[in-house]
Amino acid sequence: MDMKKRISLELRNRDPAEVVELVVDNCRSSDGEVEGLTDDYTELEILSMVSVGLMSLSKLPSLPKLRKLEVSDNTISGGLDTLAEKCPNLTYLNLSGNKIKELSAVEVLQNLKNLKSLDLYSCEVSTLEDYRESVFELLPQLTYLDGYDQEDNEVPDSEADNDDEDVAGPPGDDEDDDDDEDDEEGSEGDRTRWAVDLMKEGIQVSFADDGGDDDVSLRDQLWTGCLTDGFVSRMKR
Repeated sequence: MDMKKRISLELRNRDPAEVVELVVDNCRSSDGEVEGLTDDYTELEILSMVSVGLMSLSKLPSLPKLRKLEVSDNTISGGLDTLAEKCPNLTYLNLSGNKIKELSAVEVLQNLKNLKSLDLYSCEVSTLEDYRESVFELLPQLTYLDGYDQEDNEVPDSEADNDDEDVAGPPGDDEDDDDDEDDEEGSEGDRTRWAVDLMKEGIQVSFADDGGDDDVSLRDQLWTGCLTDGFVSRMKR
């Protein structure tokens, strides 16, 4: 699938200005350039274009809020100077598996003042002598290179997950949902125990076909007190 069509599908009838995260991995750029993206994606924070045949980022539109850019497994060899102009707030850049051969191609990232994490593994530049020391010297704003800091400490999972949490929504939303689910599960348990108690007392509970709503469960009818002849017959031993 070509990149333009894939982006159109990912919109899902939304306005481009509403999109915060866009993933178009494994589609195909027809000319090695970014296609289908425009300056209208003003709220875009995360963009992933992994393995799409990109050779250049020169046609990347202005994305002022972009923080995370994934363009691994392409054939980009340079032209990264456009990123400082188009994506000034970029904090994470994954260029692994591209055709970056020289440190000069990386040096232009100096102008990305907010860049904290850069991935270049599986690029030819990563085989150069003193590669890590050289990159950290060229890009003093960096905290992590290929997932490790200057002291070879791995990036903490908490930091790696921060971007996804920020996009997912305000903290606490999921907790509220979990609480609601727990309440519902608790109610179901109460209903079951109530029915069991009836049977322990020697009361046989059965349902007659009253032509009502088949979707209403036995426990729901018991719980709501539908103990009429049409619903429940009780017989003492």
